[in-house]
Amino acid sequence: MDTSPADMPEATPGRAPSPTLGEALPVWTKIGVTSFGGPAGQIALMHRELVEERGWIGHERFLHALNFCMLLPGPEAMQLATYVGWRLNGTLGGLVAGLLFVLPGAAVVLALSIAYAWYGQAPVVEAAFVGIKTAVLVIVVDALLKVAKRALHGAHAWAIAALAFIAIFFFAVPFPIIVAVAALAGYLLARFAPESIPSADTTALDTDPVTLRQTLRTACLWLAVWIVPLVAVSLAFPQVFTDLSVFFSKLAVVTFGGAYAVLAYMAQQAVETYGWLSAPEMLDGLGLAETTPGPLILVTEFVGFLGAYRHGGQPALAYGLLGAAVTLWATFAPCFLWIFTGAPYVEQLRANPKLAGALRGVTAAVVGVILNLSLWFALHVIFKTVTATDAGPLRLWTPELASFQWDAALLAGLAALLIFGARLGILTTLAICAGASLTLSALL
Repeated sequence: MDTSPADMPEATPGRAPSPTLGEALPVWTKIGVTSFGGPAGQIALMHRELVEERGWIGHERFLHALNFCMLLPGPEAMQLATYVGWRLNGTLGGLVAGLLFVLPGAAVVLALSIAYAWYGQAPVVEAAFVGIKTAVLVIVVDALLKVAKRALHGAHAWAIAALAFIAIFFFAVPFPIIVAVAALAGYLLARFAPESIPSADTTALDTDPVTLRQTLRTACLWLAVWIVPLVAVSLAFPQVFTDLSVFFSKLAVVTFGGAYAVLAYMAQQAVETYGWLSAPEMLDGLGLAETTPGPLILVTEFVGFLGAYRHGGQPALAYGLLGAAVTLWATFAPCFLWIFTGAPYVEQLRANPKLAGALRGVTAAVVGVILNLSLWFALHVIFKTVTATDAGPLRLWTPELASFQWDAALLAGLAALLIFGARLGILTTLAICAGASLTLSALL
């Protein structure tokens, strides 16, 4: 069996005893259904439900678990839910928490993906999505500003962010390389110039013992859970399923810093390399994912559905459903591997300032990558035609000025007023911008 803390009482004074799985189930269901607002909103929701209202996990342990999840590839909020579920009720508790965090949103995204494949080209739907795209653009910019404010402390962090942006936007350096270099830079700074970076609390909390044999057994089990079904599907079905399995499994390993950090990499590969969908459709998928509960990385389900729906063969709907399932599996199965293997060692990370420095380096690079995403999205929203021109190692994105879309620019201004001025939420902003786009379309 996997090492689990579920049967061990917490020593923290004043903390409520761990709930049974039956007691925790409705709470995880509530969190999964209401987890709108991206990682910040989802983490705040879990803190309120689990720490403040029920006291099932202490504030310090919750924050430390969040830091651990930020070190991992994949959606940090989903992995935080999985970690807390494991902490409370063992491996089964972690599975329940992680799955309930994802499945409600996945069901909605699947339904919207089917509707998009059938009706996405209808004029009224196209008009609504123009407004959604512009709102998403401003939401991404808002995320950029929030992440930058939290992540960039000191000249070294700003330098890492700037170099990451230049590398990915102008030289198309693969995202995994950027992550590796940023992590190495942060590690080296923490080791050789610790006075140049902010100090961090490295006091360790209590640690649950685990043997190397238990760790290897857990890792092998969950690696098989991740890989074996994808290999089976790849061998039995057309090439598109091999491409989906390999690409999204690779993406699951390099998705540091949340969905926004990797969306540019994913979008450019899905659009330009594989041709599963167009750049405007990619923005539509992001808009759909923004409107649903669960992690934003659920946009991968939309991409997988359309890719298999169009390139899998007949019956198209059945292949689309399988494509959605493959991308979900490749995206989220690795999360359980990371958590169940690493959670017993989580406290050791708190006491290692060099690993904390590596995380700071990655977080700074994420800011540069999100800036790249913002510009890439902005160009494709405001201009109908954008081309990439390569000059040696340099890549330049050039919009066709005659393809400027004044309605999209106007709607982007409206979205900026709603988010930065009126401070409206994501769902409200998306609804208003979609309605405004429909109105403009009807008047023209």
